[in-house]
Amino acid sequence: MPGITLDDLDLRILGALQRDASISNLELSRRVHASAPTCLRRVRALREAGVIARQIAIVDAAKLGPTLTAVVEVSLDRQTAEDYDTFETYICDEPSVTQCYRVSPGPDFVVIAEVRDMAAYDELARRLFKSSANIRNVRTFFSTRCAKFEANAPVTPAHPNPSR
Repeated sequence: MPGITLDDLDLRILGALQRDASISNLELSRRVHASAPTCLRRVRALREAGVIARQIAIVDAAKLGPTLTAVVEVSLDRQTAEDYDTFETYICDEPSVTQCYRVSPGPDFVVIAEVRDMAAYDELARRLFKSSANIRNVRTFFSTRCAKFEANAPVTPAHPNPSR
């Protein structure tokens, strides 16, 4: 990554913050075995470099009421770089879409959407997929159970030092 080299302490800090970003700087320093000023400096540098993109709260959607998770495969008719970018912008503007991946091989995109119920999904599908002239195929799967959900990026060294 240009501009910043991540060392073992940076990776420990990122791992701790991914588990719980609400901890105090003092608690973070205890967990990663570094001084509080060092942690503060490192976290600030990680934010400035864009390694820490943002901090969010992960909400248990089931506690807010019934939800339906739709996993949607989308194939486009035209597959130019511009067409991909246009679809990504279009689909990511939708608040119900929580994730969008460009994939290969198979469909062009996999989209995850969270909706209230089947009627809400039907309305979403009509609005998003039937109105676009460049969508060739849509295939939707509905989650019956979420066994695991994490928003963590891998924070282990790419090339661990074998002498440790």
